[in-house]
Amino acid sequence: MYLKKLYLRAFRNYLEEEVEFSAQKTILVGNNAQGKSNLLEAVELLATLKSHRTSRDQELVLDGAASGQIKALLERQYSVAELEIDLRRSGRRNLRINQNQCRRQLDFLGCLNAVEFSCLDLDLVRGAPDCRRQWLDTLLTQLEPLYAHILAQYQHIVKQRNALLKSLRQQWETGLALGEELSASLELWDQQLVEMGTRVARRRARGLARLAPLAQEWHGRISGGNETLTVTYQPNVIWEGDDPAVVHEAFLARLAQRRSAELHLGATVVGPHRDEVGFVIDETPARTYGSQGQQRTLVLALKLAELSLIETVIGEPPLLLLDDVLAELDLDRQGQLLMAIEDRFQTLITTTHLNRFDDRWRRSAQILQVNGGQLEERWPSEID
Repeated sequence: MYLKKLYLRAFRNYLEEEVEFSAQKTILVGNNAQGKSNLLEAVELLATLKSHRTSRDQELVLDGAASGQIKALLERQYSVAELEIDLRRSGRRNLRINQNQCRRQLDFLGCLNAVEFSCLDLDLVRGAPDCRRQWLDTLLTQLEPLYAHILAQYQHIVKQRNALLKSLRQQWETGLALGEELSASLELWDQQLVEMGTRVARRRARGLARLAPLAQEWHGRISGGNETLTVTYQPNVIWEGDDPAVVHEAFLARLAQRRSAELHLGATVVGPHRDEVGFVIDETPARTYGSQGQQRTLVLALKLAELSLIETVIGEPPLLLLDDVLAELDLDRQGQLLMAIEDRFQTLITTTHLNRFDDRWRRSAQILQVNGGQLEERWPSEID
């Protein structure tokens, strides 16, 4: 797939800008806080309908404007699509494909696929479990857009069940017996939790099983074969195989075991929202003991594995968004990343200094100077 044009209106610090991408690689160069990452964020929204920087649309709209817009012209192997996202400070966003409004977000997801790699991705290793769950969920949404709907339903069930458990805890703490009506309601929410939680957990397990060997292969190449990476899915509910009935029964058994704890805490403690993803390098947990160099190698291997897996599943190479990551990588890792990209993936990459790229990369890339939300095409000799 190839992103041909991108138009931004009142988005972040862009008043109104349009760019036509003329090369397989585009380097966005400029000082910090000029809008380089904002442009990549716009592409990320087109791919996932989410930003890793904020969950509030009002923060995406230019100060002083009531609404903003992202438009793109995307060329795929067998089709061309015009994608539009209208963002508002208040109210819901509008999504359109070829000027036709989408009734569901699900209809928009999957039109554009992209993998983003930024310095913030080190939180994949260092951060809390929810960072790793969110990373895995974002990947699965691109592989199967329906997953976004399944996950949203599951999260709604957890929220509603938590509200009921809180009411039950209040009764329990005052010494009142649990009413039959509330107990029956909890059983109904249990069934819904188990049904949707099983669908989420099985998809996570299958997705990670496909990604893990790819990440292990890339990690071996980047580390020169000196280290072995192991990626494991560590579900809150443990089961064997991929039979939904087996997962269902394991889920129910776990709920029964943790019933007292849930009533005491007034919260759901069983389910995929408590899952973990484990990264181990040579039998040592990367989060606890991995050096910064090892952690960067691990994240780079994961991102390259994502690219490979998405390309295999959808049949086309996704876009690659690199947000100032070269400064975070040593020369060997930079070389591995740039060699892996070549001309296989359309790549948008931000940097503060163009001299971080060799002459071959600079000659083959489109170079855009970013200054205060304005774009200007430049030649390498004009910048550094």
